[in-house]
Amino acid sequence: MSQIASSPQNRLALAALLIGGIAIGGSPIFVRLSEMGPMATAFWRVSLALLPFLLMSQTTKQGDEQPSGLRDYLFLLLPGVFLACDLGAWHLSLQMTSVANATLLANLAPVFVTLGSWLIFRTRITPIFLTGLALALIGVIVLKGGPAAIGGGQLAGDATAIVAALFYACYMLSVGRIRSRFSTLRIMVWTTFSAAVCLLPIALFFEGSVVPVTLFGWAMVVGLAFICHVGGQGLVTYALAYLPTAFSSLTLLLQPVVAAILAWLLLSEPVGMMQAVGGLIVLAGILVARRG
Repeated sequence: MSQIASSPQNRLALAALLIGGIAIGGSPIFVRLSEMGPMATAFWRVSLALLPFLLMSQTTKQGDEQPSGLRDYLFLLLPGVFLACDLGAWHLSLQMTSVANATLLANLAPVFVTLGSWLIFRTRITPIFLTGLALALIGVIVLKGGPAAIGGGQLAGDATAIVAALFYACYMLSVGRIRSRFSTLRIMVWTTFSAAVCLLPIALFFEGSVVPVTLFGWAMVVGLAFICHVGGQGLVTYALAYLPTAFSSLTLLLQPVVAAILAWLLLSEPVGMMQAVGGLIVLAGILVARRG
């Protein structure tokens, strides 16, 4: 830690990393307090976030190649489809299970990324990763109260959060395939646009109204879009330019902790002993798997 924060630039990056992780960790609170349904909230999250991305793309020289042909545009749009599925499933899980469970299980995405890399790209899987995977699965069982409680009432919500993690892994893998050709900003514009287009008809079909009717409702979606999606992700992205990726990835472990604390303070969601122990085991499993 002392070596990472040795220079003023690195100290600024470390502060950005921590603030960004905390900002992202607050996103489930905005979703829970939103006066709209989970799909409509997800739509506003990406559609409002698209505005600063478009502004930056118009004022920043990107220096990457221009997309040419239908194939390139499809590759740029595909991650947004996965992102829409991820946000829709995760926002839905927040209505079906506790904030702590939904946020924690959604952070299994790095595990699915590695499994997907092995299945699709034949990336080698190390014994350390398998150990972390086993540890994370044990933690999920403990989180639910042991094998006897696996059929509990929140099981559907927990399963939906895991589905969200699977879709986010697909998003990360698809972005990884096009990142060598296109800039981060170009990818963010196209994927955010694609996610908004996918989420709008789903929100209209299942929830009807997609427009907040009160000032508080607008405040929740604006906060979700600008504080969590643009601000949080932007600060973490800035920090990645100066800090080791392995160290920066620890923000994934910070987010469920922040979410659980905020849910306890603002939503009166208690964290039981079994849930706390299971959560710590899952976090340890994710950390070990990422090192592997």
